[in-house]
Amino acid sequence: MGYMISVIIFFFLLYTVVPYFLTHGLGLKVFRRGNESSKIAFTFDDGPDPIYTPILLDLLKKNEVKATFFVVGSRAEKHPELIQRMHQEGHLIGIHNYVHHSNWFMSPWKVRKGLEDTAEIIKNVIGVRPVYYRPPWGMLNLFDFVNRSKYKIILWSIMAQDWRTSGGSEKIKQRLSSIKGGDVILLHDCGDTLGAELEAPRNTINALKDVLKQVKTKGFTCVRVDELVKNL
Repeated sequence: MGYMISVIIFFFLLYTVVPYFLTHGLGLKVFRRGNESSKIAFTFDDGPDPIYTPILLDLLKKNEVKATFFVVGSRAEKHPELIQRMHQEGHLIGIHNYVHHSNWFMSPWKVRKGLEDTAEIIKNVIGVRPVYYRPPWGMLNLFDFVNRSKYKIILWSIMAQDWRTSGGSEKIKQRLSSIKGGDVILLHDCGDTLGAELEAPRNTINALKDVLKQVKTKGFTCVRVDELVKNL
């Protein structure tokens, strides 16, 4: 019995903690930040959301900012008009998997099916198959780490912890005050996920009204993730 428990623990660590350490700790086989001093990339996870995503898209358009959206397939399926709008307005669309569950607790074949289903949903809407992928919470498993021929895994270099409403937009602005060239910024346009709060994206959008002005004043250009990746 003790031997079996040890084997289970070993395989769980191999499947989850080891790839997490290799990617988050050592940065192997993932992209976290670019090397251009004048460019940064805003990325948004968990959408599309029928309330907040259109407001965010309006704000990005007003400020002439291109961003990257890592969408949940089941949400994209319900709101294809928002996926189409993202694409038409020049934003990059990536995969956040079909459901917002941790890859640590899904089998390799379920993760694979979620990726393929989401890629097909996006392709059917915009005619382009996505190649950029960010697993929920950045939790990669052994499958993500080893089998990445179809997808480029994107993590982040700075986050605002904007999935909670505590601290309001001021907390977000404070966390984003240290943005540097090459940063990949993690934000959210939907609060309907485990651990998040439904109203949280409102604070993110309010904070961005000031943050987008500040980064332009500092001389940064906001680009899609693929524009940072290609310069590595």
